[in-house]
Amino acid sequence: MPDFESTCQRLLRLAGRAYVGASQDDQRLLGLIKHSWLESGGVYGYRKIHDDLRELGEACGKHRVARLMRLEGLRSQTGYRRRPGRYGGKPPVASPNHLERRFNVTEPNKVWVTDITYIRTYEGWLYLAVVLDLFSRQVIGWSMKPQMTSDLAIDALLMAVWRRKPKQEVMIHSDQGSQFSSGDWQSFLKANNLLGSMSRRGNCHDNAVAESFFQLLKRERIRRKIYSTRQDARADVFDYIEMFYNPKRRHGFNNQLSPVEFKKRHLLSLESV
Repeated sequence: MPDFESTCQRLLRLAGRAYVGASQDDQRLLGLIKHSWLESGGVYGYRKIHDDLRELGEACGKHRVARLMRLEGLRSQTGYRRRPGRYGGKPPVASPNHLERRFNVTEPNKVWVTDITYIRTYEGWLYLAVVLDLFSRQVIGWSMKPQMTSDLAIDALLMAVWRRKPKQEVMIHSDQGSQFSSGDWQSFLKANNLLGSMSRRGNCHDNAVAESFFQLLKRERIRRKIYSTRQDARADVFDYIEMFYNPKRRHGFNNQLSPVEFKKRHLLSLESV
């Protein structure tokens, strides 16, 4: 029978191999965690990142994700509050939630929704703002810039107004981001006969259609990519929106028709009446 000392040495060697294997797996998992965290713009915590990993088929626990993030110094963006004082002022006034999750719209140019997301490049973040018509889920306006300013949101809405030229008042729904509560945004709405509507603070479900589009974009085109330049990202996002999503991608809400085809058939049905 093996003596006690040789048995201990064998067990230590086995434990060492197990430790190295676990360490290597942690490093692999950490790479996926970093990717998810960066794609979220640094706003995801361990729960959302764990959900991302589950979608990728990774079998790991939330506590393991939390531990690896803590060791790497990754944390969710929890917001900030500036102390009142000489820099204080009145908080922006949010518009009421006129939409109230009534996402099923029977005519074009009745309700539009808008939102902003992040795209990662080796040059830094590229920010994308889109405007969708709830009737067909078509992206009717978009803008991409290296800074997330009010101009980013306004330019996307300007494209939508220029393309559609609505004759009646249109509701435009957004979250309560600073880009949508700025004075420039509010002035643009008044000048173009647009009715502002805003989600409740911190409630992404109030703007679920815009969120759903961003999920499609990232899952079908952006996920696992890091673009070399912002121009590369712009070109790829343009291709997805204008060459695939709007004219070709079948949409479950549209009875498996693309947004462009769904709107086209609606207009033809009106002409035949």
